[in-house]
Amino acid sequence: MSLFPHEMLREIYEQPEALNRTLALYLDGNGLKPEVAEPLAQWLAPNGEILIAASGSSRHSGLYGEILLEDFCGLAVDVEYSSEYSLRGGPNYVDLRHPSVMVLSQSGETTDTLAALAEARRQGHKTLAITNAPASTMANQADVSMTLAAGREKAIPATKSFTCQLAALYLLALYEGAHLGRISAGDLGDLISELRGVPGALEAQLDGWREQAEKLATRYAGASTFLYLGRGIHYAIAREGALKLKESSYVHAEGYPVGELKHGPNALVSDSVPLVVVATVDRKLAASIRRYEKTLQLLADMKEQGARVIAIANDDDDEVPALVADCIRVRPASEYLLPILEVVPLQLFAYRMAIEHGIDVDRPRNLSKAVVEK
Repeated sequence: MSLFPHEMLREIYEQPEALNRTLALYLDGNGLKPEVAEPLAQWLAPNGEILIAASGSSRHSGLYGEILLEDFCGLAVDVEYSSEYSLRGGPNYVDLRHPSVMVLSQSGETTDTLAALAEARRQGHKTLAITNAPASTMANQADVSMTLAAGREKAIPATKSFTCQLAALYLLALYEGAHLGRISAGDLGDLISELRGVPGALEAQLDGWREQAEKLATRYAGASTFLYLGRGIHYAIAREGALKLKESSYVHAEGYPVGELKHGPNALVSDSVPLVVVATVDRKLAASIRRYEKTLQLLADMKEQGARVIAIANDDDDEVPALVADCIRVRPASEYLLPILEVVPLQLFAYRMAIEHGIDVDRPRNLSKAVVEK
């Protein structure tokens, strides 16, 4: 049997190389390339407000970018569904905040996001597009374009384009943080060095995650619904993990902030409705430790309640495995780079669940690669 019986699996495994290619577009031996920095300097609005418009997986990237840009740069960021933003108000509507607008799209041709870009341009906002297609309509129409080097993505579920979006957003946050004086030159070098190490860390863990995903999919194949939970920047990954499961395997799933479970969704938790909880931690960051401790408390409560839980935790963590039925390990990383590692085992789990359910994982029903009007 082929090592990669489906394009989705191949593209999951291509992520280390895709990330390295994308980083090479923006980094050289001295850090961020000057030709990258120059157009970005013209994009940010003087009031420091950013609106991100995107749909599907790209919107989850936007949720990740929101936390990054707020924490690294002190900017005010809002994330909108493209389909909603493009229809706010009428032809005379003016956004009084005057934000810079970022659009995210794998194809650069997503109809709703193109409409959001057109609306932003109509209002005179500075625009930036992050796409995997440098010749796309979106890349050409935005004031600034940050393209990815993920390579062609044949499977409909986005995998390598998603992680490359996260990397591009991380680079954008580093640039803006340095430009605004929020990140020192020394810290910038350290952050870039850590980012460069992510593709290798990812590659080293792929085979182990693939093997574990096969076992977990067999064990949880009968579940009717999953609840995916994450805190802070990891909430974006919970949302993306849930979407991957839905679109790949047709198993219902929803993503929630960890602390919101007891505000209603906990009524669903049962043997047929397991939890997938992102429970990683950056032990060098006080806020991350605080979120982790709150997540540990929820896991303890869920164990007492008898919930079935799959957790994603640091590979040196002894506390999380004692509280859950199954634990997926990831190598420790900074709070803001952990999401790139966390999402990949969730992609593999979605892939294996699709196989368990006999789904054509590369071409799930009712979906297309670029959502365009017919």
